[in-house]
Amino acid sequence: MTKFIFVTGGVVSSIGKGIVAASLGRLLKSRDYSVSILKLDPYINVDPGTMSPFQHGEVFVTQDGAETDLDLGHYERFTDTSMSRLNSVTTGLIYQSVINKERRGDYNGGTVQVIPHITNEIKERIIRVAKETNPSAVITEIGGTVGDIESLPFLEAIRQLRKEVGRRNVLYMHVTLLPWIAAAGEMKTKPTQHSVKELRSIGIQPDILVCRSDRPIPVGLKQKLSEFCDVPVECVITSPDAPSIYEVPVILEREGLAEQVLDLLQMEQRQPNLTQWETMVERMYNPKYSVEIAIVGKYVRLSDAYLSVVESLRHAAIATHGDLRLRWVNSEALENEPPENYLSGVDGIIVPGGFGSRGIDGKIAAIQYARDRQIPFLGLCLGMQCSVIEWARNVEGLVNANSAEFDPYTNYPVINLLPEQQDVVDLGGTMRLGLYPCRILPNTLAFELYQEEVIYERHRHRYEFNNVYRNPLLESGYVISGTSPDGRLVEIVEYPQHPFFIACQFHPEFQSRPSTPHPLFKGFMSAAISLAHPTPTTPTPVEVS
Repeated sequence: MTKFIFVTGGVVSSIGKGIVAASLGRLLKSRDYSVSILKLDPYINVDPGTMSPFQHGEVFVTQDGAETDLDLGHYERFTDTSMSRLNSVTTGLIYQSVINKERRGDYNGGTVQVIPHITNEIKERIIRVAKETNPSAVITEIGGTVGDIESLPFLEAIRQLRKEVGRRNVLYMHVTLLPWIAAAGEMKTKPTQHSVKELRSIGIQPDILVCRSDRPIPVGLKQKLSEFCDVPVECVITSPDAPSIYEVPVILEREGLAEQVLDLLQMEQRQPNLTQWETMVERMYNPKYSVEIAIVGKYVRLSDAYLSVVESLRHAAIATHGDLRLRWVNSEALENEPPENYLSGVDGIIVPGGFGSRGIDGKIAAIQYARDRQIPFLGLCLGMQCSVIEWARNVEGLVNANSAEFDPYTNYPVINLLPEQQDVVDLGGTMRLGLYPCRILPNTLAFELYQEEVIYERHRHRYEFNNVYRNPLLESGYVISGTSPDGRLVEIVEYPQHPFFIACQFHPEFQSRPSTPHPLFKGFMSAAISLAHPTPTTPTPVEVS
């Protein structure tokens, strides 16, 4: 039977529940157990698709087109397992489903209440993941912090579930903070004690404590927590800050987390195989070539808005022995000042995705700078659209060429809506979302990188390349190297008279993994290192094996 592991958080938000859940998934997979990881988010939005990146960070897109929390990206990257819309549940989604059932009369005229209707819906979503994916374990992260009013229905649901599926099949793991008080010169356990007390008042006794701190936890404090929180001392796990999130599974393995989880759930103890992961971490900490990459975006005040892009660059840096340094550039600044004020000296430029007209001219200026100065360039989604606009304006001479998204009245809408999108009113979930095929043209940079004729990539956009301008683009030197199988939709464009200039309509960052970097990022990083260190010894990108 599938086992259920519930990860809650205490004391403060952003404590690292998602990384702990993903790391545990990695440790179980290293023992040949299959896992699926579920995120329960307490906000009332149906999904984060319409939420501002400044508030929520990146929207991660699954293969089946679900717009989800960025933690699902961590789950996929750590476990090498593709998630789906089953793995992301919000309060809004739960209430929407319950209200729809009430409107249909499914409750036979009964009064709809939090208990049992909302909690039953939550439990059904958890059980559905187990039934449809049949993993050895379902790891469920509860968003928010214990004590938040929004999280109470989720906590009540997971409390009830232990009785329904059997005590031996459920484990509660509480991630909490042990702050260091500099003035007192000591680490304090009281916040954790109060957090566990709050959790126990709801009826949940944690089986394992994962204690976050900025330094190792003394044995005496572990014993103290064991006594006050009624948790065996071997189940008090230290998770100190690490230079990289990819070291966390290695740390938690040394602490014995997976061993304790398997013991408590009465699962077979198996020898882990973390050789590949440890090799990757070792290579990450021993780079050879320094390289600086500029990310030109409109949400740079919150780096989490481009989380998967950053992680994909790190994966590529590991494969090329690169020491990655990021330069964050606000695209709005480039609208008022020369690009060289912000981009001078960089070894590569990335223009990532986004929505809305703010900062677009700055992105276009950055793309022209990269093209003119032969700096490796990678455009992602909106970055591809901006590269097409830049070419139309500066090479084709189509003055004021634009996307219909930014200027509905432009004379040259080189980017436009598809006919089927013209009458769409709702914003949420109405874009081209999820995995789509792309056919790659031979003898192109794209084919050189992918080494495949047909690829599958994840999309999140509404506007497309306008085919009215396809021939002028081709005649002036651009190459359309990737299209939909029927040739109707432009997916990849590139400029052959450049060391590395490629842009794609999809989001390759959603499919990059630490041990298998995405081909576009791997090629981009290799080109950037070649620019920064033009020597014959610059390594060919490799995968960790």
